[in-house]
Amino acid sequence: MLRHYQTAALPARPYKPQDKAKVEVGVQVVEGWIIARLRHVTFFTLSDLNRAIRLLLEDLNTRPFKKLPGTRRSQFDLLDYPVMRVLPAVPYEDAEWKRARVSIDCHIEVDHHFYSVPSALVRRDVEVRLTASTVEVFHASQRVAAHVRSTKRGSHTTESAHMPASHRAHLEWTPGRFLNWAISIGPATRDLVRHLLETRPHPEMGYRRCLGLLSLAKRYGTPRLEAACQRALLLGAPSRPSVVSILKQGLDRQPLPRTDVAETPLIHENLRGAAYYR
Repeated sequence: MLRHYQTAALPARPYKPQDKAKVEVGVQVVEGWIIARLRHVTFFTLSDLNRAIRLLLEDLNTRPFKKLPGTRRSQFDLLDYPVMRVLPAVPYEDAEWKRARVSIDCHIEVDHHFYSVPSALVRRDVEVRLTASTVEVFHASQRVAAHVRSTKRGSHTTESAHMPASHRAHLEWTPGRFLNWAISIGPATRDLVRHLLETRPHPEMGYRRCLGLLSLAKRYGTPRLEAACQRALLLGAPSRPSVVSILKQGLDRQPLPRTDVAETPLIHENLRGAAYYR
């Protein structure tokens, strides 16, 4: 910030309160001359308050010093004003730096939001520069992606050019690989994985959720995961958090709710259901 405004800071020394004597006296003068004189006045608009402060401030700045010649205003005009510079054309923007790893879905997670990165950087570490309005991604000191910052938790900001082409068969993870892994567990798991892949603008955006879902088999076992997926589909909640909740509460070990449909219901956003026509 100091470089941006071409200025310098002279901090007080630790444990040396006398270094701040001038500043503290100035605060004390303002408190006594302005704040104390307005403490019993009620203002109903901010403009009225600013107007009253401005009048007292002008009075304070033009009041003659007791031991020195001139006023605060005259000293400012003599010493400070001649060396003042024009402010930069662009205001200073505070930035925060973080490190992230690019997931197999070509996204990084920053403050619970997912931003796309070129697919060539999958599984690599990148640096992220965060400001109030932008997210910039750097690799090897080169900027590789830039996005408008979003506050939507769990959502994706994706640039199509970052996603891998569909004909690139050398990619380690593909929708087919996830489906083959899921079918080895059971048909309900396969249907839930297919739902996670097909309900995203890009199948790669569902990879992270599929990995999280299928990895539950290591902790709970494949039979329990299949039962939990079957219950989640039956309840119309085909998502990883629903499956995790079912497993944690042990609901997968209980009998399934009765239903008139013998097979696992088809989940699709275009199916309205009977209640739509009532």
